[in-house]
Amino acid sequence: MACPVRQTRVMKTILPVLISLLTLSACSPLSLYYREGESVARMQTETTACQVQALKDAPVANQIRQSPPTYWPGRTYCDRNGRCYRNPGWWEPGRIYTVDVNQGLRSKVEAQCMAQKGYHPVSLPPCKQGVKSRVTPARTSTLPPLNTASCFVKFDDGSFQIITPGQAG
Repeated sequence: MACPVRQTRVMKTILPVLISLLTLSACSPLSLYYREGESVARMQTETTACQVQALKDAPVANQIRQSPPTYWPGRTYCDRNGRCYRNPGWWEPGRIYTVDVNQGLRSKVEAQCMAQKGYHPVSLPPCKQGVKSRVTPARTSTLPPLNTASCFVKFDDGSFQIITPGQAG
């Protein structure tokens, strides 16, 4: 019977974290390559083609690294009688992690490829509820004109709707 109790404790710990992550992801901006009037399908196809080309030109090059170790000095404790005791210090090893040293170059190659096709990167904030409630939900199929009030709604299937208040559609 110890297993169900352990699973319950784990679920009570993990579930709030997962809910927080999902909530945060719903608030994150939509980043995409943009060319007014282009179809979303074509933009996605060209983005994938540029990502594949960038991966060929700047392949993944992982390096294993380690942060420096940390020394924690011991502490001295003294009792009422003036006798002091010293706990020894200890070393905590550095964290081991992996870095793809070509990631930055790969991102630049991808962005240059998309720029050659006439796209530029944009980042749109999620729409506030007041904006969403005034618009009929419809997946964006053609990239509309943007302004400083443009925002997006994301659908469960990963598609999105770009909303530009003050403009039709």
